[in-house]
Amino acid sequence: MTGRAGGLDWAGLMRAGLQGLRLHPDQFWALTPAELSLMLGMGPTAPRMTRDRLADLAARYPDAPAPAGVVLAETTGDHQDDHT
Repeated sequence: MTGRAGGLDWAGLMRAGLQGLRLHPDQFWALTPAELSLMLGMGPTAPRMTRDRLADLAARYPDAPAPAGVVLAETTGDHQDDHT
């Protein structure tokens, strides 16, 4: 939301935050512009996670192999807490 001079439309943002989102003034002023934009549905959205997108992310950011002797996850579904 930009005003006439290209700056932020504070009146419009305050109206949207205080009336539309029903935020208290302290909640409104604690938000960053990015958070307020997201709450108002104005911010950029991430693409949906599809199998192809997951494969692309996995290819771009592969998991590093674990050091020898380190187990990162249990391989079976049988899990018992140590607290029992």
